[in-house]
Amino acid sequence: MARVGQAFRAFFGILSGQLPADIAQSFGWVRRDAVKSAPAAPPPPAHKPADGALQILGILQRDARLVDFLMEDLNGFEDEQVGAAVRGVQEQAKTSLARYVKLAPVIDGVEGVYTKVEAAGPLAKDGAAIKFVGNVPANGKAPGGLLRHKGWHAQSVDLPKLSSGQNPAVVAAAEIEIE
Repeated sequence: MARVGQAFRAFFGILSGQLPADIAQSFGWVRRDAVKSAPAAPPPPAHKPADGALQILGILQRDARLVDFLMEDLNGFEDEQVGAAVRGVQEQAKTSLARYVKLAPVIDGVEGVYTKVEAAGPLAKDGAAIKFVGNVPANGKAPGGLLRHKGWHAQSVDLPKLSSGQNPAVVAAAEIEIE
């Protein structure tokens, strides 16, 4: 008998333009204006272009201790000691860099040999890919010259995703040993 009463209330409620809330709720319906929007999930942290640079610096620190080496005062060390340290840092940094960044020369030629600008292929049109040095014409362009440095360009970058809450500005965490 309760259902008959609900049916009459629902019928007349709909005729008046408003279904009683208790009846709507019993059927699992919720009025649109009563729906409270779920709190929006916080937006993912916005990564800035510098984050990738800091991330690769952190990788080079983690794997090769590059930042430690660069920040060290080398005046108190003999050249042989510095040379030995550089060899290890260079090997580890090269391995780490190759793992995450595929580098290729801008111009794959022999340094010290006359080279035409077109040797850079598609990068020849990129004003930042080739830098003229020496007796540069007033217009800043030349058909070629002696290749002094091959240059490098990144063909691909595949850095690991930053974990949520990871601060890319922390290149290397401080370490405290507990005794």
